[in-house]
Amino acid sequence: VAESFGLPYLSAYLDSVGSNFSHGANFATAGSTIRRQNTTIFQSGVSPISLDVQLVQFSEFHTRSKIISKQGVFHKLLPKEDYFSKALYTFDIGQNDLTAGYKLNLTTEQVTAYVPDVLLQLSEAVKRVYDQGGRTFWIHNTGPVGCLPYVLDRFLTSATQLDKYGCGSPFNEVAQYFNQRLKDVVIQLRKQLPLAAITYVDVYSVKYTLVSQAKKLGFELPLIACCGHGGKYNFNNSLRCGGKITVKGKEILIAKSCGNPSVRVNWDGIHFTEAANKWIFQQITSGSFSDPPLPLKMACHLSKDGAMNKFR
Repeated sequence: VAESFGLPYLSAYLDSVGSNFSHGANFATAGSTIRRQNTTIFQSGVSPISLDVQLVQFSEFHTRSKIISKQGVFHKLLPKEDYFSKALYTFDIGQNDLTAGYKLNLTTEQVTAYVPDVLLQLSEAVKRVYDQGGRTFWIHNTGPVGCLPYVLDRFLTSATQLDKYGCGSPFNEVAQYFNQRLKDVVIQLRKQLPLAAITYVDVYSVKYTLVSQAKKLGFELPLIACCGHGGKYNFNNSLRCGGKITVKGKEILIAKSCGNPSVRVNWDGIHFTEAANKWIFQQITSGSFSDPPLPLKMACHLSKDGAMNKFR
């Protein structure tokens, strides 16, 4: 997104040294969920910085920016006050809420049952940003979790539960249910937030297309991690990408990168490769997978009366 607008990459909010937030901030953390999780990062790998914590951080960032942005060096490091109402707020979260349930040995039915509550909390988060002046939102649905190597490796799936491309159907069905309900939430938010422009982006379809048509699109081995070690999917939860073992007092890198990540879909069993993410972005930036179907570059356009052009 930053490259397409000719902007610097967003600095992470928690990167406290030398960060430049003049063009925005990234509040995401690895393993983050929408709902708070009653577990620790050491037990499940789920981040304690859930969406509500990120919202607190955003609120503090907004308030402090107004107070100190005109003081000395901060003038160049913090966004101008009117940027907060002109900014594009992107939400790409929810996948970890689904897998968190499976990590607790919940059934697919149990995971499906708590999806409405997850989306209620996401809806409230969007409203809170709106209350602080946010007007333009780009909301991604969640991807086909059943096509991720770590899901296929960690959660038992019978042969009959795999689709023709090797993805776990139960996990993808939960993701599709999440996405259907998310679209309903977006429709309601448009009614409740009349000055907001909310774009729903169907990332699921793009990612599933990449997995199912990988060879045709110039990629290979879509269900096998590029960087990892062992097993059917080159994923070992105890020895993830970059993992080392000690032999006779010497550390040896075991979970290595594959030779050519540029033709691989999955990087470490959990995340897509840079090449795959670039391809995915190229598909969604045109608006072909968006509702309404307008390109990203039109996301922040306002009409003279302040209403969003995309809803005219």
